[in-house]
Amino acid sequence: MSTYPLPIDPPGLFHSPAFAQGMIAPAGRLLYVGGQNGTDSTGALRDGLGAQTEQALRNVLAVLAEAGSSPEYVVKLTIYLATGIDPGEAYAATAGVWGDRRTAVTVLAITPARAGALVEIEAVAAVPAG
Repeated sequence: MSTYPLPIDPPGLFHSPAFAQGMIAPAGRLLYVGGQNGTDSTGALRDGLGAQTEQALRNVLAVLAEAGSSPEYVVKLTIYLATGIDPGEAYAATAGVWGDRRTAVTVLAITPARAGALVEIEAVAAVPAG
């Protein structure tokens, strides 16, 4: 068995190039990345959905790196979008930062706790031994 998460896409379910229906994580330590908004290192919220989505993903990547993990070990992303936001627009903003990595994804429409926030992203990742 591989040392990184493996996508599970059962026959008969929709196959997406963007997400997997499930992921098998290797045994070991798990990292839970708390919800990341589109805020920079000063706490300032970026302007617009694209900039906020990109920044939120960069924040997720920073937490992964600090823990000794990387996007290849992410088994689940949960993306919270402000009510009324087009998920397609948010997805388009991920390509430059996240690339074409497939993982299990859930997208929910919410009323953000922070005024002006349009997106929040949390992750669950394996932390490789080492």
